[in-house]
Amino acid sequence: MSVQSKLKRTLSGIAPVREDLSGETQRRLDNLTKPQGSLGRLEELAKKVVVITGNEKPVLANKVIFTMAGDHGIAKEGVSLFPQEVTPQMVYNFVAGGAGINVLARHVGVRVVVVDMGVAADLEPHPEIVDKKVGYGTKNMVKEPAMSREEAIKALCAGIEVFEEEFQKGIDIVGTGDMGIANTTSSSAIVASITGAEVEKVTGRGTGITDKAWQNKVDAIKKALALNRPDPRDPVDVLAKVGGFEIGGLAGVILAAANHRVPVIIDGFISGAAALIATGLEPKVNDYLIAAHCSVEIGHKITLEKMGLKPLLDLDLRLGEGTGAALGMSIVEAGCKILNEMATFESAGVSEAVE
Repeated sequence: MSVQSKLKRTLSGIAPVREDLSGETQRRLDNLTKPQGSLGRLEELAKKVVVITGNEKPVLANKVIFTMAGDHGIAKEGVSLFPQEVTPQMVYNFVAGGAGINVLARHVGVRVVVVDMGVAADLEPHPEIVDKKVGYGTKNMVKEPAMSREEAIKALCAGIEVFEEEFQKGIDIVGTGDMGIANTTSSSAIVASITGAEVEKVTGRGTGITDKAWQNKVDAIKKALALNRPDPRDPVDVLAKVGGFEIGGLAGVILAAANHRVPVIIDGFISGAAALIATGLEPKVNDYLIAAHCSVEIGHKITLEKMGLKPLLDLDLRLGEGTGAALGMSIVEAGCKILNEMATFESAGVSEAVE
């Protein structure tokens, strides 16, 4: 099957969520041994997982985060504090279990799938690294498009493929994670293009750059947008002109998850940019998304507002990797356990409120 056909098939298979199950789920939540609505967003999350999955008693036993890595040609413009060789070094750290995502994944009981989408180096073969490399990093978008349209579609389809491969092993809920030096720069360009926001309003300090470096980053994004003129009505064009291979891969994971009725926990700013691409390709995807947190990156708030998503946490996170998604998963799972395990007034023999 061609990559174009694979993408088309995935998009056409995304159905609306099961809103017909919402009323009955709300009735059960209201009959649990507590004042109605007193568990707040935990109740909302339980109901959301029910309508996404179509399962009235969802159990989130198989939790998976895809941490996708890719390099960016615009790193040559000095937009990051860290050199590009950090990307492959961090991939090895992921598979050795020593990164932030590994610690939080172990804490929450999440399986981490590490994917090489476009690291600008040949990685040593490793059983824990999934090789979906589209290219050795993107091109420098200040001088030319980050990738071809064909490569953008290939990245989306690689994300779809890796999700479907892991889905065979069991996935009840999925999270997104990223690694790539200069990927906040590409994400800012995507968000500015799709939302129409000013570049300064969606460009943060990434790894902690100085004022001078931040201005250089803003100028580079403006140059890239002026040169490439991505079409905000065409998400594939935006991805191709100013995106990244790992961003395309994450968008593909999101599309495939929605196709299989699996809830998606969106991590930070890079994952948010990927979600904008995915929802642009199929608006129904929006109903499958849960925002784990609001990142320190200033463009993330605008990204979430564009999709109408309310973050679960605000912990000043800005690491990526899927760290926020791991924490968010634990909260979503807690909501489902409330629905499934808490006693009703009748079963517990507890008197209900008097009207």
